[in-house]
Amino acid sequence: MGSRFTAGAVVLPAVLLWAAGQPPEAPLGLPPLPWPPGNPYSAAKVELGRYLFFDRRLSADDTISCASCHNPRYAFTDGAAVSTGIRGQKGVRSAPTLINRAYSLAQFWDGRAGSLEEQAKAPMADPTEMGNTHQAVVARIRAVAGYRDLFAQAFGAPQITIDRVAMAIACFERTILSGDAPYDRYKRGDRSAMSPEQVRGMAVFFDKANCGRCHQGSNLTDNAYANEGIGTDKPVPDVGRFAVSHDPRDWGAFKVPTLREIEHTAPYMHDGSLKTLEEVVEFYNRGGIPNRNLDPNIRPLHLTDADKLALVAFLKALSGEGWQTVQAPAEFPR
Repeated sequence: MGSRFTAGAVVLPAVLLWAAGQPPEAPLGLPPLPWPPGNPYSAAKVELGRYLFFDRRLSADDTISCASCHNPRYAFTDGAAVSTGIRGQKGVRSAPTLINRAYSLAQFWDGRAGSLEEQAKAPMADPTEMGNTHQAVVARIRAVAGYRDLFAQAFGAPQITIDRVAMAIACFERTILSGDAPYDRYKRGDRSAMSPEQVRGMAVFFDKANCGRCHQGSNLTDNAYANEGIGTDKPVPDVGRFAVSHDPRDWGAFKVPTLREIEHTAPYMHDGSLKTLEEVVEFYNRGGIPNRNLDPNIRPLHLTDADKLALVAFLKALSGEGWQTVQAPAEFPR
């Protein structure tokens, strides 16, 4: 049995965000940004979140920040098969990109966090990642006078709590966007935006391979979970969504990722086991890895060599604009 169950803009430089006082507009191809009622946009909160996101002092030994695993240099991944935490500890899954996470219904490969705010808290207290405690994170930030001022500006009061830390980080992360890709401009009517091979690859993607069944909508994901077989042939498989839902139909299923910026987020799959887009296309062409819960949409595609080349070319037409402007602070609050 397969399982597919739905889970529970150009980024302006900080100075412009502060001046504008308005949320950044989503770039071409994306819907308006969703801001949760409990954590509405403010420029001050985004700026505070940017400092916290890049600050290694949130980890137990001052060596790891959120940006260590979600580095702008690698399109907000870390370019590794699995991530590295404090003391060189290795995780078991690849760091997913933070790009367009504002549109995600749940976070992590297994969807165990229902919001970006909830997700932001988890790595700080994970012994393999940042190795800290929420209490220690708050105490360390409270000891920094510059942060007290920033929290007062962002929240209207200087109190620092782990919830406010997470809210600021999540607010910042919602501004990490990618749109206005050649694909978006082509859809708008600019027939010169994509090359003839990319146009052919688009037809392979949506028609012959039917990739759009899972990678649909403006963010090219249905926010559901699918078992493609990756890792199911290991002696101890990663059970994925099943560990969260305890539904046998979710065994070995992982979240369908966005394909935005897929060109820049190698290696691929939840365990980083596929190094190139060519390998990914060949994996799907073979029909994944058979197992007791393989998604029924995963089947041999019978693509020609020309189909494969065109499909890879089309995937590169999903690289857009926005996230490239995000930079680490030159210095941090003291």
